Amino acid sequence: MVEIVNRPYAKAFEAFASARPEILCLSADLTSSCEVDGFRDRHPDQFLSLGMAEQNMLSFAGGLAMQGFRPFIHTFAVFLYRRPYDQLINSIAYSNRKVRMMGFLPGITTPGGITHQAIEDISVMRAIPNMTILECGDATEVETVLDVADSIDGPVYVRVLRGEVPRLFSTPFAFNKVRTLSEGGDVLVVTAGVCTEEAMRAAEPLKARGVGVHHLHASTLKPFDREAIVKAAAGKKGVVTLENHTISGGLGSLVAEILAEEGMGVKLRRLGLNDTFAHGASKPYLMKKYKLDASALVSAISDLLGKPLDIAEAEFEAVRLDAVHSSQKAEAL
Repeated sequence: MVEIVNRPYAKAFEAFASARPEILCLSADLTSSCEVDGFRDRHPDQFLSLGMAEQNMLSFAGGLAMQGFRPFIHTFAVFLYRRPYDQLINSIAYSNRKVRMMGFLPGITTPGGITHQAIEDISVMRAIPNMTILECGDATEVETVLDVADSIDGPVYVRVLRGEVPRLFSTPFAFNKVRTLSEGGDVLVVTAGVCTEEAMRAAEPLKARGVGVHHLHASTLKPFDREAIVKAAAGKKGVVTLENHTISGGLGSLVAEILAEEGMGVKLRRLGLNDTFAHGASKPYLMKKYKLDASALVSAISDLLGKPLDIAEAEFEAVRLDAVHSSQKAEAL
């Protein structure tokens, strides 16, 4: 039975920041939604509320970093790059400031619609010089990403999971190193974030049908563990990427670039949002509708192998790892 951890970020951040007085927690009017309300109440001297003014917050964070503080910005992922892009470039990235941007509700993990869904954030952040991009895939990575982010000499953007989060991994977040979750000789599957659980749900049904899947989970997206992809893709019949993001500029593009630059003649299927915005709806509905789930992964593998796999939806539900929806933030905003 997979452990479900309640608000892992809240506990981890308080333990991490309270022991380091030079760390400042910045919020933009989404304090409880980003699980730092308890930290605000118990450590007010390390908390700053900048209000609903993200442009100012990023410029302010850049100034704090210049003065030797270690600011951790907390807001929804979408508000860290769309609204304050100019300030992100000029106040943080250009000067290579040590600002840590903790982005909650990445991709379609919120029903808030296009105004709240960060679906192109990785592609935008990848294009910014000096930027490091990290993405959490389970409770263990949420709990251990803070040390990793804080150790980097420059700005860091983190896609964070909140609420009730499954514990999939027993080892901590490792910078620029993919996790090998299974080994097989037929197909390479590369996933990130919440899509990793979907691929894990498909593992047993695929194995039962004799399909050998080499599954890699990526938690550092910039830089990227290039050698691991090259090694794992060698000799495979195909590669599938699965991501909670548009297929343009994200994990699928990263893998495509590597395969092309290395001259590896292997077929690639990229699963993610395909040149579309997402509706406002529940996470399970959106993952099914936009083909980010276990069923879509199996279909892509079937296409690559050129044979039907005939796996019923019930087989995926039988190995569901987390609850369909977190009870911690019922409105999901």
